[in-house]
Amino acid sequence: MPNLPDVVLWSIPAFVLLTVVELASFRFHPDRDEQGYAGRDTATSLTMGLGSLLFDAGWKIPIVAVYSALYELTPLRVPVLWWTVPLMLLAQDFCYYWQHRGHHVVRVLWACHVVHHSSRHYNLSTALRQPWTGATSWVFYVPMVLAGVHPAALAFCSSVNLVYQFWIHTERIDRLPAPVEYVLNTPSHHRVHHASQGGYLDRNFGGILILWDRLFGSFTPETIRPVYGLTKNLSTFNPLLVATHEYAAIARDLAAADSWGDRLRHLTKGPGWQPGPATTATGPEGSPAC
Repeated sequence: MPNLPDVVLWSIPAFVLLTVVELASFRFHPDRDEQGYAGRDTATSLTMGLGSLLFDAGWKIPIVAVYSALYELTPLRVPVLWWTVPLMLLAQDFCYYWQHRGHHVVRVLWACHVVHHSSRHYNLSTALRQPWTGATSWVFYVPMVLAGVHPAALAFCSSVNLVYQFWIHTERIDRLPAPVEYVLNTPSHHRVHHASQGGYLDRNFGGILILWDRLFGSFTPETIRPVYGLTKNLSTFNPLLVATHEYAAIARDLAAADSWGDRLRHLTKGPGWQPGPATTATGPEGSPAC
């Protein structure tokens, strides 16, 4: 297995530089329609990003152990060659689409992902607002490991996908040429994903490619200006509460449920699910804005 670079680690200087450039651009070329940066919100995003690095280091230990065990069990092997790496990136992006979509439609998964959507601002610092409970994604990539992709190669592909998505968290870039917009995930497409309007909810799940959304019916173009955040926004910038608020809401719903069936549905249905005729699509606190 050849050594693959740590893409995220090597990209950190670029993250910092581009964020500073974007911040300066708002100061020297403000746009009254763009929200720009807010001090407490940005501080929360940066704190969530730093915390995710620490927590992810712990989550990786059991995940790598499971992946390694599965890799040893399968007789298949995918070599890391110049022509197999693009195919692995494509497969990882396909799995990411379903992982991302699943984290919007299953509440116990949304409890992790809601962190990334909890900011009412949309800028490069928002890309760094990552969850601290990232152990909910690994199962979506098991098919790749069983197909013979080495866990280190999978980690490399996941890092490339994550780094790609940094630059699309901006309002400073308008629509790109049509062929690019048709194939790739762009700032315009991802602004839709982070919006809270009803017509934009649960759309545009792609990581690198937007083709998956076009193929599986979850694509919506940017038309009206997005309003960012959750359908019921948080009133706190406390990183611990941002990281855990939806888990606390789930615990309250489980305690108040009348049956074990409802408790199961609180975990597995969408974030807005409630028992009885009052069920709605976008529900209570922590429900999706994307």
